[in-house]
Amino acid sequence: MRYISTRGESPSLGFEDVLLTGLAPDGGLYVPEALPHFSLEEIRSWRGLSYSELAFKVMHPFVEDAVPADDFRTMLDETYGVFAHKAVAPLVQIDTNEWVLELFRGPTLAFKDFALQLLGRLLDYVLEKRQQHVVIMGATSGDTGSAAIEGCRRCEHVDIFILHPHGRVSEVQRRQMTTVKGDNIHNIAVRGNFDDCQRMVKASFNDQSFLGGKTQLAAVNSINWARIMAQIVYYFHASLSLGGPDRSMAFSVPTGNFGDIFAGYLARNMGLPISQLVIATNRNDILHRFMSGNRYEQQTLEHTLSPSMDIMVSSNFERLLFDLHGRDGRAVKELLENASKGPVSIEDYRWKSARRLFDSDAVDDKSTTDTIREIFEQNEYLLDPHTAIGVRAARNCRRDSSVPMITLGTAHPAKFPDAVLESGVKASPELPLHMADLFEREEQYTVLDNDLPTIQDFITRHWKNT
Repeated sequence: MRYISTRGESPSLGFEDVLLTGLAPDGGLYVPEALPHFSLEEIRSWRGLSYSELAFKVMHPFVEDAVPADDFRTMLDETYGVFAHKAVAPLVQIDTNEWVLELFRGPTLAFKDFALQLLGRLLDYVLEKRQQHVVIMGATSGDTGSAAIEGCRRCEHVDIFILHPHGRVSEVQRRQMTTVKGDNIHNIAVRGNFDDCQRMVKASFNDQSFLGGKTQLAAVNSINWARIMAQIVYYFHASLSLGGPDRSMAFSVPTGNFGDIFAGYLARNMGLPISQLVIATNRNDILHRFMSGNRYEQQTLEHTLSPSMDIMVSSNFERLLFDLHGRDGRAVKELLENASKGPVSIEDYRWKSARRLFDSDAVDDKSTTDTIREIFEQNEYLLDPHTAIGVRAARNCRRDSSVPMITLGTAHPAKFPDAVLESGVKASPELPLHMADLFEREEQYTVLDNDLPTIQDFITRHWKNT
């Protein structure tokens, strides 16, 4: 399988190169030249498979030119064998025909584990084969960083530099990153917001001259295609668990960077019956404003009780725009260049084609805590604030009550105790046993100014082969 850039000006690449490259040289994101498509009969035959077996069926077409089948099966067994629930992604019913898909049973208690535990193994496999070293540079609004560090910390050919906004992630999220020891692990707290971190990562990928040609950057953010690829699987898993593919499903997805919901869009295009995708956002609602009113406009980023979605520039949205524009890379490049200067819209017929599948909602902090309290009072089931936003958006946007509505449960509530406390729920979310001593572990991180040369100088001075 070959991969092409959403900006249309870079050559196509195979999976190995896409894995290591991150951003395309033209500034675009890589997507498959063509998606695999599965018949309903084939999807139906996957009922009863374990999660790792299903993951092989869904993902192997994307990697088959780079990773032999037996090696890939081993990777998947190892990846999902460390999850704390035998089902890997269990479903919990919260109302009539309404479900939460628990995606927080991995080692760092967030949905990012599904992709990043695999990404670390893929990187190790490819880099060992090539005898190559890379520097991972990533930005996190809270969960990506810890999942990336956990997934990649044992990689022999990798140095990891993770940027997070100083004081703008929860204490649990920060400690999950900063208490992991390793000579190749570097946490940078940036005096700025997530978009500042993401901007510097993108700028560094676009111009890697600061590394002096001695190594290259690799991406762990959802700009990396392997992240999206792994997230497609749990849409198939949820559907098959609830009667799919013989009935259609609806999904509500808490999202800031659009990667997780884009995976659902791809699952649908690969043959899975999905009738509705709900984009669930907080006050940083650029995606909602576009999907509800065809206006894409950056505004001031606000700090909320759902910090993992405190994002204003949604990188993966470019991948959807590429499809909406008939895969015309020049049109996408022009649109995004204009978006950096002011509000933009797309042609009405393109926007309406997106609206046939997508709905959206923006949920403020009060509605978030109200939903946490409401669901707990009804079911004694505790939501984290991001999942609460997904549940609220699902109920506000639901088109057909006969279609199962599945909200992606993106994080464990123990990662966000402040939101739970503010909801008034008389319950204290506890960390799982393997993290029970998290607040006793020693932290290690560096606070740096929101300045690209400062960040790049730190990286060049600290990667181990310097």
